[in-house]
Amino acid sequence: MENEFIVIQKLQRAIRQRLTALSLNVTSGSVDNFDKYKYITGQIAAFEAVLQEISNLLKLKEQENDDGKVVRIDKDRPTTN
Repeated sequence: MENEFIVIQKLQRAIRQRLTALSLNVTSGSVDNFDKYKYITGQIAAFEAVLQEISNLLKLKEQENDDGKVVRIDKDRPTTN
């Protein structure tokens, strides 16, 4: 299970690096025509959507792993009810 999370983390890192590179292309003025601009901004939107979907799936996985039990962290401390 841990290997899968390592793969996911590496994938997220690679996508973020690509997003940074694409954003630099747009903001540095190296895009010389509107078609390239639209293509790059489309890639940025797609990568951001993929990152969001990965995040959503990880949240769902965390919720599935939660069995609904409450664990007392301060079990040594007496209750004052």
